[in-house]
Parts: sequence; structure tokens; C-alpha cells
Amino acid sequence: MTNSANQPVWHQPQVTRDQLWDAHKFHGMTIWLTGLSGSGKSTIAHELARKLTDLGKFAVVLDADNVRHGLNSDLGYTDEDRAENVRRMAEVAKLFAQSGAITLVPIISPFASGRQFARLIHASDHLDFVEVHVATPIAECEKRDTKGLYAQVKAGANIGLSGVNAPYEAPAAPEFVLCADGESLDQCVEALLRDVLLRTDMKR
Repeated sequence: MTNSANQPVWHQPQVTRDQLWDAHKFHGMTIWLTGLSGSGKSTIAHELARKLTDLGKFAVVLDADNVRHGLNSDLGYTDEDRAENVRRMAEVAKLFAQSGAITLVPIISPFASGRQFARLIHASDHLDFVEVHVATPIAECEKRDTKGLYAQVKAGANIGLSGVNAPYEAPAAPEFVLCADGESLDQCVEALLRDVLLRTDMKR
């Protein structure tokens, strides 16, 4: 029998989200970038964060590879671990967005259910959630092979590479589809930048 005294209790902050955002001119949201390895998710996210910072916006990148060095270091690459990786990233992104950060999350997130979970927990807290499919063709991802993963698969390694020998469920209705037609980095970043600035202006 569970002791009710051990159950977590939600503590309502004394400073409301609107008070926090208004005081610092924040508008928290999450930009979720999904796509195959080598598609350019992280490159777009970091460049967008740089441009937003130059404009005086509070922007942070939650890079999935970086988070696997700490919070998610106990997870592997089974389907179950990938799903848990995405769940944790979604919850952390929501916390950052609540705090007023424009939160950029470049993560393969291969399963539609995981991305839907991320969207729903943001929607339930009235936070903007923008799903971006970085849809670089797999031939180009293989050519870049930024982590050497495609070469490993071709050499016979069973590493579970999403979209090659592991599932990748492409988004059905993302807010943005980028890089499908050879757009430049600047074009992709500018498309997202315009959308983010429009959303922050609407808050005022």
C-alpha cells in the first residue's frame, strides 16, 4: 500500500508565468526539429538560437546528443529507450518554455506517438509547439554522414539507424517542412525566425 505522504505535491509558484514573461519580455515556446541523422536539425537549431540571441531573445538549444551525456546517459537505442529519451526531452522542453525560453529541440524522435506526446503536454499548458520536419533526402544525409553512422550500417553494423534499419515515422502535418528541396541553411533559418518573431509579437 502506498503511503499518501510520499506522493508529490504540486507547488504553485508565487510569480505567475505571465508576470515572469512580462517582466523579462519573454515568450516561451518549443521548436521541435525532427529528421534523419545528418539532416541538419542541430545546425539549423544552433544558427536560429544565435540569430534570436542577437535580437535580444531568450533562446536555448536542447540538443538530444548533449542531453544523452547527462540526464539521458542511462538510455540506449532500443525502441523503448528512444521513446523514453523523447519523453524526457519533451518534459524538459516544456519546463524551459514555461520559464520563457524559446526552446529549440533538434532530435530524431522517430515515432509519431512521441512527438504527439510532446505537442499535447505543451498544448495542455497553453504553450506554443512548432513541429519542424527537416526533410533532407536520405541520399544527402548519407553523403554528409556527419557521425559516420551510415558508413557503419553499410559495413554491416547493426546500430539501429532511424530511417535505414530502424523505424522513422515522418510527420504527417508539421508546421514546417524544411530542406526537402535543397533550401540553404539561411533559407531554413529565416523561415523559422519569421515565425518565431511573429509569435513573440502576438504576445505583446
